[in-house]
Amino acid sequence: MRSVVPGSGRPVEHAVVFGQVADVYHRSRPGYPAEAVEWLVGNTPRRVLDLGAGTGKLTAALVAAGHEVVAVEPSAQMRATLRTNVPNVDAREGRAEAIPVPDADVDAVVVAQAFHWFDHALAVPEIARVLRPSGRLALAWNLRDTTTPWVAELSQVIGSADANLAEVPPSVRASRPHFEVFEVAQFGHSQRLHRDHLLGLVRSRSYVAVRPVDEQNEILARVAELFDRFAKSGELVMHYVTHCYRGTRNA
Repeated sequence: MRSVVPGSGRPVEHAVVFGQVADVYHRSRPGYPAEAVEWLVGNTPRRVLDLGAGTGKLTAALVAAGHEVVAVEPSAQMRATLRTNVPNVDAREGRAEAIPVPDADVDAVVVAQAFHWFDHALAVPEIARVLRPSGRLALAWNLRDTTTPWVAELSQVIGSADANLAEVPPSVRASRPHFEVFEVAQFGHSQRLHRDHLLGLVRSRSYVAVRPVDEQNEILARVAELFDRFAKSGELVMHYVTHCYRGTRNA
């Protein structure tokens, strides 16, 4: 789970970066549509591992759908926020490369917005280890719909145009040969954003959070200007496409 500070080549631990913005992350990030959650893990209650659970955006939806959930997250700050927002969930410290559950312990492993950060050479065999026979690996990414003009401009301002979409196919391919060819589905949803909400959403992005404070402030100022220019009614609507993948563990 490492990245690089833009322009520096220095690796940054993403657990630390996201931990620093855990509260704003939870307030600002979108959730996941119920139909996507059902497609990912089914409508029969199962024992599900939410891996890289963050602040519990997906965890809450899994619990609400009736699943027994183990949430694994390396960041102490993110886990604390998760426990506040999803009380009584089994939240554990751990990483995808060393999952703190026994062999064949869960029916499904779900990873939302995090699989591309894993060291796949270590994480994929670990995921296969903790799954029961014919267990499911389910992956999800919320990606902004950049066909909306203001969203396309936002992506240019924050320096992430096409970045997320480029991460998805290589990440899914990394699951082989432990998992069968993945089924694919997409689900649309939206999020209404006031000015502070949009600024928080931008602050919570790793490629903004890792920048020096003066660069962050410059980006946020440009985002505020963009909001004021486009938000004629005091809010903007961010449209997302949730890209979902599900595959079965090979015997």
